[in-house]
Amino acid sequence: MYVAVWRFRIAPERRAAFLAAYGPQGEWAQFFRRAEGYVGTELLASIDDSDSYVTLDRWRSREDFARFQQRFADEYRALDERCALLTLEETKLGDGESVA
Repeated sequence: MYVAVWRFRIAPERRAAFLAAYGPQGEWAQFFRRAEGYVGTELLASIDDSDSYVTLDRWRSREDFARFQQRFADEYRALDERCALLTLEETKLGDGESVA
């Protein structure tokens, strides 16, 4: 399994919209579901900072994610630009593959 990990800092007044976009049933997850190999998204709220969140996007393989990015590049870019208004900061923490 391939996992992409992102950290977000949000403006408190945009919390509801952020959760609607980035949660496990949110706009991003619905978009990812259009692609083969998508497994799910987990949204973690920081215990120490109420304005900080981490997403874990799980894919069957890195290749599945790469195919998704290629096939849906324009839509991905448009959704990313629209959702950028919901965050103060977005940082890719990394990605990796599950170790058996």
